[in-house]
Order: sequence, then C-alpha cells, then structure tokens
Amino acid sequence: MRIVGLTGGIASGKSTVARALVKLGARVIDADAIVHELQAPGGPLLDPIRQTFGPGVLDSTGALDREALGAIVFRDADARERLEKIVHPQVGAEMRRRIGAARDAGVGLIVLDIPLLFEGRAREGEGAAQIPFDATILVTVSEKIQIARQIHRDGCDRDEALRRIRAQMPLEEKTHRADFVIDNSGTLEETEVQVGEVFDAIHAAPE
Repeated sequence: MRIVGLTGGIASGKSTVARALVKLGARVIDADAIVHELQAPGGPLLDPIRQTFGPGVLDSTGALDREALGAIVFRDADARERLEKIVHPQVGAEMRRRIGAARDAGVGLIVLDIPLLFEGRAREGEGAAQIPFDATILVTVSEKIQIARQIHRDGCDRDEALRRIRAQMPLEEKTHRADFVIDNSGTLEETEVQVGEVFDAIHAAPE
C-alpha cells in the first residue's frame, strides 16, 4: 500500500485531481470533509472553537458559521494558529483511523487530500501533515486563475481572494517541495492526462 499526500493552493482544483485519482482506483481521504464532520453539532471540534472564538462564530441554529470564522482567521495569523491547534490533532487521528481501515480492506493507493500539507509539516504534533508519505502531489494554477475561481465560487471580492491566497505558503515554494506537480490551468482532459502519468509513476516507483 502506498500513501500519497495531495495538496495545492486555494481554488487550485485539488478536487478535480482527486476525482481523477479515484477513477484510476485510488481511495481519497479528504481532510476538509473530515473537518466538516468533526465541526458539526455534536462533534468534538465545535465547542472548543466556540470557546476560543466566541459565540459569534455560530449561526442561529448553533452550527458553525464558517464564513464568520473565516473572516477572523484569514485576517489574523495568531487566530489561524489557534484554530489549527484545535483542529489538526483531531483530523490527524481520524485520518490515521481511515488509513488503517483502507489498509485492512486491501486498498493499494491512499491519497490524503490536505490543503495545508506543506504548512503543516513545519509544525510538531499529530496532525495529518505528519503522516509519512510515499510521495506528494501539488496541484497548481496561476494566481489570476485562483482569484477568478474564488470570486466565482465564494462570491468574495478580489481583495478578499488575495488575502486568502497570501495566508498560505506561495505555490512557487510548494512546487519545490512536491514530488509531482500537476498544472490545472488547462482543460479537464489535459489535467487527467497529467494525473494518469503521475499515477503510473507512483506505482512504478520501488516500495
């Protein structure tokens, strides 16, 4: 079994690459999906987040208001670090549990979709980024495309889109850290060709 880390900048199109990998037989474990599950009412993350950031990050139903929380953490590096210390250990533990289940099921390639993979590797602890990988894949696009996709997808303005992009490690730096880079600036077909090449290269590498 091989474990691969998949990452990219905000609005780079990791989900597109993840779906292509699933078509080829990989099992994808999505960190963001796990975060949403753990932050749901009754989950282990909601109350610590409320205690740290106040009741204003909850909506009228008592669920997490992600837009309100994002408005805090994308503007304040210290707030973002406090949130990460709450979230990352829990997500890492759940990812390890799911890796174990996939291993027991005989899955050959597990892809961990982790938006802040390289940022997380700089920290100590039990977060998902500290899981050992056989390889890492970076999905990249130009900053112009990142901005346009965020404006279309999230309804934010250009300044907010730039603020979110620059809250992350620059894609150029991530490019130097990744084992494989997929340029998602072109057509879906062009991206899928690159995914297939990376998939084959990972399987061809000695274990």
